[in-house]
Amino acid sequence: MPGEADFVRYRADFGQRFIVTVDTEEEFDWDRPLQASGHTLHSVARLAAFQAFCEGHGITPIYLVDYPIATSELAGELLRDAVSDGRAEIGVQLHPWVNPPFAEDVNEFNSYAGNLPQWLEEAKFRTLRDAIEENFGCAPRIYRAGRYGGGPDTPAILRKHGIAIDTSARARFDYSASGGPNFRDLPLRPWWIDRPGGLMELPLTTVFHGLLRRLGPWLYPRLWRMPSLRGFLSRTGLLERIPLTPEGVSQSEVLRAIEVAADDGLPVLVFSFHSPSLQPGHTPYVRSEEELDALYDWWRTVFAALAQRQVRPTSIAEIMAAAELA
Repeated sequence: MPGEADFVRYRADFGQRFIVTVDTEEEFDWDRPLQASGHTLHSVARLAAFQAFCEGHGITPIYLVDYPIATSELAGELLRDAVSDGRAEIGVQLHPWVNPPFAEDVNEFNSYAGNLPQWLEEAKFRTLRDAIEENFGCAPRIYRAGRYGGGPDTPAILRKHGIAIDTSARARFDYSASGGPNFRDLPLRPWWIDRPGGLMELPLTTVFHGLLRRLGPWLYPRLWRMPSLRGFLSRTGLLERIPLTPEGVSQSEVLRAIEVAADDGLPVLVFSFHSPSLQPGHTPYVRSEEELDALYDWWRTVFAALAQRQVRPTSIAEIMAAAELA
């Protein structure tokens, strides 16, 4: 847990900002065990439309790419110029099960990169980072562990290889039941993992909304084995957990979340979703062209609401430049 002195402080003119992060990855069957092969890359072609959409709204999307994307010739062709011009940014997303070198059993525990031996986690990261720099012409500065699976060795690996920001922490979520990290009690404000100007943690944004929201961090985990009660609290407006993502979150829900995050004065709101959702049929969230249209409408509504609250878009470069180091 970071202490008060660890939280990042930004210049006064930075205000409140937001970023759009895209977990840019291969397609696989979400209902089946993970495997090292058998994935596809059909949705890569849809990145061009999403990039144009973001540019039309003055947004610099951050593509967190894994190994199949990092080695995709088409992905490089579609995004390289945007990255070079500053219209997009590239980061690292490590999916160990599809990322060489392959020296571990493919299973749920090992799908969290932080559970791997330090030498193997670093070898996979280095292979991925080098592939990204070669394909996109840019050294990545931001990292997200696939499945949010950072571990005790991860910060040192990231610092060694020039990463400025980690965004693996999904505050308000607990993955320990399957061998992953527990982020339940972590804050939403960015903090320095080691020292000011070192490695920054930029957690994904999830808020509690409702009359009981101040009790959310304590109450929600205690309802884990009582989903019917959690559903009742959500339906009655007493307590709901809302992550900033179009995947499984309605427009009305995300508008409530934006209101809470803005009122709480969060300096950076972190939105995220998976790139395979840009083509119907690859995720549980987008099964038809109508649902894809709804995803884009979701973003339009979000961008309008953020503008109304004077929460402006930003980028990794701006976030680092605005951070006060003293």
